[in-house]
This record gives sequence, C-alpha cells and structure tokens, in this order.
Amino acid sequence: MKSKRVVTSIFAGLLIVAIPSVGTAGSLAGSEGDKRFPPALTRDAKSPCNKAYKAYVAAGGHSAYATTPYTRVTSLYIICGSRLNAPSQKVAEAAAMKSCVATRAHYKVTNGGPCEIAASK
Repeated sequence: MKSKRVVTSIFAGLLIVAIPSVGTAGSLAGSEGDKRFPPALTRDAKSPCNKAYKAYVAAGGHSAYATTPYTRVTSLYIICGSRLNAPSQKVAEAAAMKSCVATRAHYKVTNGGPCEIAASK
C-alpha cells in the first residue's frame, strides 16, 4: 500500500511539472524562431515585407520568412516571401523560398542576391 502511494505521488509530481510545458509548446505566436540573419525592413509599416514579417512573428504554427539580402550598394528594394502555419518547419521553409523566388521572377529581378531564409520556427 505504501508503494502505491509513493508511485501516485511521483506521478502527480511529474504531471504538475509537465503541464506548464504543454501550454507553451502548443503555440509559437510572438516568437521570432531561428533567426539566421536580421531581415532588412523598411520604416514604412505598410510595406508588403514588413507586413509579412509581422504576420510571421504573430503566427502560432510552423512558419518561415525568406528575403533577399539588402545591401545599399547593389539593392534598391527587398523581395520577400513567407509561409504561415505549415505542418512542419521544413515545409514552411520550402514554401517561403518558393514564394520569394516566384516574386523575384515575377518582377524580373536580376540583382540584389538570391532569396534566403531569414527566420523560421
């Protein structure tokens, strides 16, 4: 009988420790995730890339943000792409890259560097 109480109290202790981590593991909202380089964002809050990055940070699931690197010497603008709430981080990164590359091709951008994943979670 004493061993049953010990097992029950150990189980209860483990349950109490595990419950807070269950709530935090469920959502990635507000997290910048794995930041590979700081994305260049303009001061214009209405720019599409600023909106995409803010939506990426706010997303609660696996998401990624891809962008062209910005250098003042060769770039006049920034091209970006994102994927929000994907089934996995890998899927989000692939879709964000595809979006960025497609946007780059649409605008026929030939300078400024290739698309890269800036952040993913």
